[in-house]
Parts: sequence; structure tokens; C-alpha cells
Amino acid sequence: MSDVFQFMKLSRNPGDKVDASVRKIEFKEIYQPLHSVDAADQAGRCLSCGNPYCEWECPVHNYIPNWLKLVEEGRLFEAAEMSHKTNSLPEICGRVCPQDRLCEGACTLNQGGFGAVSIGSIEKYITDEAFKAGWRPDMSKVVWTDKKVAVIGAGPAGLACADVLVRNGVKAVVFDRYEEIGGLLTFGIPEFKLEKSVIKRRREIMEGMGVEFVLNTEIGKDVQIEELLEQYDAIFMGMGAYKYMKGGFPGEDLPGVLEALPYLINNVRQGLGTLPDGEEPITMQGKRVVVLGGGDTAMDCNRTAIRQGAKSVICAYRRDEANMPGSKREVANAKEEGVEFSWNRQPTAILQCSTDALVVNLMATRLGEPDSKGRRTVELIPGSEESLECDCVIIAFGFQVEAAAWFTAQGIGVTSNNRVIVSEQDRYPYQTSNPKVFSGGDMVRGADLVVRAVFEGRQAADSILNYLSL
Repeated sequence: MSDVFQFMKLSRNPGDKVDASVRKIEFKEIYQPLHSVDAADQAGRCLSCGNPYCEWECPVHNYIPNWLKLVEEGRLFEAAEMSHKTNSLPEICGRVCPQDRLCEGACTLNQGGFGAVSIGSIEKYITDEAFKAGWRPDMSKVVWTDKKVAVIGAGPAGLACADVLVRNGVKAVVFDRYEEIGGLLTFGIPEFKLEKSVIKRRREIMEGMGVEFVLNTEIGKDVQIEELLEQYDAIFMGMGAYKYMKGGFPGEDLPGVLEALPYLINNVRQGLGTLPDGEEPITMQGKRVVVLGGGDTAMDCNRTAIRQGAKSVICAYRRDEANMPGSKREVANAKEEGVEFSWNRQPTAILQCSTDALVVNLMATRLGEPDSKGRRTVELIPGSEESLECDCVIIAFGFQVEAAAWFTAQGIGVTSNNRVIVSEQDRYPYQTSNPKVFSGGDMVRGADLVVRAVFEGRQAADSILNYLSL
């Protein structure tokens, strides 16, 4: 029987972190996996709360106390089965979720000052170790139907949708314009947070379950949407949010000013050896770099530039540290690796000061009254202008949804900011205004967390199954 006071005897242990002096020169995951004994000990710290706040704060509502108990008892395969009942990508969410804002932030031990149970590290441990030991999703009881669904986009929403569909006997064919599955999991998140071997293994698992992937294929270009509507019983759209947000100030189009996503994609492709012919590798070797933005994408750019050998990296954000949208863990990691932060600074212009150098003009800010969403507004402080000279600027203000050219012709409605409109209360949630087409994830809610995209992909799959009368 678990010692109810184990949380007092053992401190929180999320796994060893590679020292900054080592990790900042390599593209490898910085958190080391838990050993089986440590995972069991950490799982044993769980209080098994009667009303598990961790579970409610988790967007997919993982059965967290249940699989923690199974880990404590050494029942790894059962823990993997339970973990997959609510999450199609648990080993990925265990790596990239901001647990400090979700399950671990809500943990009773965290609220009491004892340090949260290491939920994310244990979630990663379960699937990684189960796969190594030979566990695979049990498809033995699946009765295959004659139904086929086309999934557009191999990101987290699309993968989650395909996972639920094949488990219910529906053939899922996933189309994606990139050369590997994962969407931004592969091409937007650097390897120091998520090594690409993890995505490749998940692809192998899903192909073994019966999912078919058609890659390097863009709908509307290589395959027409009319073909999919004719050949498939339903369609799920999970193309994500890839259009970058501009700051609206002069100089954003100057040479040496980069968008975050193309920069990150270029770096990942260098590591994978898949840079398209004619595309030059982008490197920050020896450069003075300024990153504009305060979210996780900005942190990814900061830390990538450090690993590419930048001479210096300064991250400028218009609010203070307490009000930035990025994960506190990622900010702490960036600081340890040598990134400098300039808080309460808003860019007003980027200027070319010489052939090879740029100047970023900034103004100091203060936080004003909350806006309609409850977030404090940003006010510029007159007379506070300052400048940063650099060699390269990376703009990381976030991403927006971009409507496909074929939406209008197929009767797919969007909002004023191009988010796909889906049904919420009707018979088939996540159904678009074209009854044969469903959507979820960032296309519907805007750029958001991986785990929320997983949840909506799974929910949309359930709705598709109902639509197909299965």
C-alpha cells in the first residue's frame, strides 16, 4: 500500500535536466527520462484526490490519478492502455504541454507548496517505456467497415482524429503537404523540446493500426477537394494556423528580418536532411540576434539561435515577465542558455543602418486597464525611445488561420479572422457548414495548445462516427 505521506518524504523530480553549458550546443531533448524506480516513486506522491483537479485542468481530461497508480504498481502496459483512452499522443503531450499552467499547476501538492507530482514526465515515461517493451494499441477487436474518411493535415488534430477513426473500423487516409507527419510538432518545435524520432515512431505505430499517410501532397494543388468529396464518406480538416502575425511597423520586410516559422522549419529540415533544392540553410552563427515576441514560438527561436552559435540573443516583449504568454519553464531554460530579455519594450520600427546591420527601435511600455478579454492593455511611455543594433531580427508574434482557396466553393464558412465555423450544439459537433466536412484544432480556435488540438480532433472523430451512423 502506498505511504500516504510519501509526498513529504520525496521531493518533486521531473527528471534530470542537461546542464546549460552542454545543451545549448546541441539539438537534443534537455530533460532526461525517468528511471522506472523514480517514476514509481513520483507516481506514489499522488494523493489520489477525490476530486482530481489535475484531471479537470487537463484539456483531454486524462485519467491522471488512475494511471499514476498503475505506474506506482509497475503495471506499465495497463497504464499505457489507460493513457491512450483519452489522448492519442501522450508521449508528445508529456514533452510539450505547459504542465505548469495545466495539470501540475492544479495539483493539490503544488497548491500546498510541496511541489506538484511530475505528471508530464510520467506521462512521457509511460508511452516511451511501453513502446520499448513491445506494447502496441490493441486492434484485435476492431471490426472494419467499408467507410473511408480523408483527413487533411497530419498535425495533432488530424492525427488524433485518425487514431479514433481507425479504432472504430473506419479507414483514415491522412494528407499533408510536408514530407513528414506531425505538422508543427515536427517542423515548428525544435528537437531540444521534441526529438523527431518520437514523431517517426508514432507514425510507425499509426501505420500499424491501419492509418494511411499521403505526404508531400497539398489539397487544392496536388489533389483537388472535389476528388476527396467524391471518394470519401467524410472529410476532417486539421490544417492548423500557419500565417504569421505582423507587427504593423516599418521595416518588417527588410533583408535580415525573418518570420519565426520559416526560420524554425529551415532549422528542422537541416537536421532531418530534407531542405528543398535551392533553399539555403539559415544560421545565426556569430550574429547579434533580436527576437520579438513573448510566446513559446519566440522561446523556440531564442534557443535555436543560441544553438546555432549566435553571438548574442535578446528577446524583446511588450509586457512584463509575469504577463507573457509563454511557458515559465521555457523562459527559465532560455535564460539559463544565455538569452537576454528586454521586458516592457514594444518595437516601433526596424531600420537598415549599414549593409549588414539593422537597428530595432523600441519604446518602453506600462500595463494599463484590462481589455474585453481581461488582459491588461499595453501603453507606450512617451519619450522612452531606445535602439538595439543587431544583425538579424526574428519576428515571433504568433500565427493566424488562413482560409483555403476552395472553402467558398465548397460552402465552408469562416469568421472574420478566417477561423472555420463549426457546429457546437447541434447533432454533429465540429461539423462545418458543408455537412460532409468537419474541422477542429487551430483552424477552429486559432493558434493554441497541442493538447487542445488533440482533444478537438478526437471529438470531431466521434462526431464523424455518428454522422456515418457507426
